Amino acid sequence: MTKQATDTAALISGLVTDGMTIAVGGFGLSGVPFDLIDAVRDSGATDLVVVSNNMGVDGKGLGVLLENNQVAKVIGSYVGENKLFASQYLDGRLEVEFVPQGTLAERLRAGGAGIPAFYTRTGVGTQVAEGKPLADFDGETYLQERAITADIALVRAHLSDTEGNLVYRYTARNFNPAVATAGRVTIAEAERIVEVGEIDPNVIVTPGIFVQHLVQASEREKPIEQRTVRPARSENSASTEEGN
Repeated sequence: MTKQATDTAALISGLVTDGMTIAVGGFGLSGVPFDLIDAVRDSGATDLVVVSNNMGVDGKGLGVLLENNQVAKVIGSYVGENKLFASQYLDGRLEVEFVPQGTLAERLRAGGAGIPAFYTRTGVGTQVAEGKPLADFDGETYLQERAITADIALVRAHLSDTEGNLVYRYTARNFNPAVATAGRVTIAEAERIVEVGEIDPNVIVTPGIFVQHLVQASEREKPIEQRTVRPARSENSASTEEGN
C-alpha cells in the first residue's frame, strides 16, 4: 500500500462529506493547499466547518468554498482580505468563531497532542471569554480553551517522501505543522515527493505517522496577497541623489 494518491479529486470525494470539520493550513495565501481545497469545492460537500487562520481572498484559496456556499461556520482569526467572507458574516449567512491567533495555533496543537483543554490569559475580560470557565493561578485569572480536532486536515508541504514525512519552506510553515497533527485524517499536498530515505531526518517537521494520504501538488503560479514594490525613480531624482 502507498499513501500517495494519483487522483486528488477522487481521494477527496471519497473522504469529505456534508457537515465535516476541516482544518486547513496556510496564512493568507502562503502555504495554502490549493489543489486540496479545489477538490473539496468539486466534491460538493456542504455545511462544512472550516478551521483556518483566515479564508484566503476572494476567488483564491478557501475563498472558493465561500463562493460555492459550502461553508456553514468558520473558526479563525482574521477576515480582512476576503470581502465575501465579511459580507456573509455581516449578513448572518455564515457563523464565525473568532479566536486569537496564538490561541488558535495552541488549540490545534493541543488537539494533535491529545490535550483536551488548556488555560491562557489571552482574552480574559473580553468577549472571547464569554461562557468559558475561568480559574486563578498564582494570582492571575486564566480562561479555559478547548482543543480542536478536525475530521479532515489539509496541509501543503514543500517536500515529502512517499511515507508523508513533511518539510515546509519559509513562511509556508505557518499553521501547517499544527493542522497536520490535529486531523483524524490528514492529507498533504507536496511540491516535491521523493523516496523514503532521501530526506535528512533532522529536517523533517511533520513525521509521516500523522499523514494518511499524500498528493503531488500541481504546478501553478503562486498568488501574492498584496504585491508591494518600490516606486520607480525618475532620472531627475536619481541625479539629485547621486549629487548628494
